[in-house]
Amino acid sequence: MVIATPTEPRPPAPAAAGPWRHALRRLCRDRAGLAFAALLGAIALAFFAAPLWAATVAQTGPDSNHISDTVDVGGRSVDVVALDGTPIGPTWRGRYLLGADVNGRDVAVRVLYAGRTSLLISVAAALMCILLATVLGLVAGYLGGWVETAITRGLDVVWSFPVLLFGVALGTVLALNEVRLGPLSPEATSKVLTALVIGVVSVPYVARPVRARARELSHESFVDAAVLQGAGRMRIMARELLPNLSFTLIALFTVLVGNAIVLEAALSFLGAGVRSPEASLGSMLRDGLAHVSTAPHLVVVPSAALTLTVLAVNLAGDAVRRALDPHATVAGPPA
Repeated sequence: MVIATPTEPRPPAPAAAGPWRHALRRLCRDRAGLAFAALLGAIALAFFAAPLWAATVAQTGPDSNHISDTVDVGGRSVDVVALDGTPIGPTWRGRYLLGADVNGRDVAVRVLYAGRTSLLISVAAALMCILLATVLGLVAGYLGGWVETAITRGLDVVWSFPVLLFGVALGTVLALNEVRLGPLSPEATSKVLTALVIGVVSVPYVARPVRARARELSHESFVDAAVLQGAGRMRIMARELLPNLSFTLIALFTVLVGNAIVLEAALSFLGAGVRSPEASLGSMLRDGLAHVSTAPHLVVVPSAALTLTVLAVNLAGDAVRRALDPHATVAGPPA
């Protein structure tokens, strides 16, 4: 006689880790990437703490002139700007930590404000570009036909212009025509217009890979299933294609921010970006070149800030891209 023994219920199978969790694990194992992400966070925190530094430590604003003032350095009273027009160099103290410019303005304060402006413009430009390029790329890749042809030809027109030349031309036209956006001040308007210029000229470099990826996804079985269930085109693009583009868009966003910082500095250096007296790394470099022999800190300080910021953004972005897709390579727009 065989006695049947009750079988023990099997434990439920563990839930499979999703792609986001896998990406987070890969990112946590990338120590170099985490180090540069921490550096980027520290730089961003310093930039956005500019008003606090100006009010409590430097005790001056980014546009305050102190040509006739003096500062105590090692127990001696030193002119902020000498009689021959040479500004004081770095004092390595609270006031004029990194020296002054020819107008007696605190270089450290202006660099912090300029870095904050560059980050704000770059992130805004990248978001504008991602939004516009995603719409164009999705529509072109999924609908195809004459819609894709029209969008592609329009992108080719923008693509045919060198990015910097097109940005300078567009920024100069907008600046000369004194474009204003409602109640915004001229300084705020110049920042918005600079972000708009950078976002527009970068659209083709994002819309093309989005269009190619959308075209690939449009032939997948889950899209066919959605069509059989009666889903419309807008619903398919929004609910089926767009979520599957998230990794691509995040990777492209990290590339765009780094390139936008360089392009914003170049536009401001050439006079087609942020308008004076608003602080910008590019305009600080332009103004410092005229005094590089007598006051080299006017070039070294903004150059170092720009290089360090772009390096941190790019290397932290590389870590994010490797975590999202370790086999993918993403090419960004040339600066």
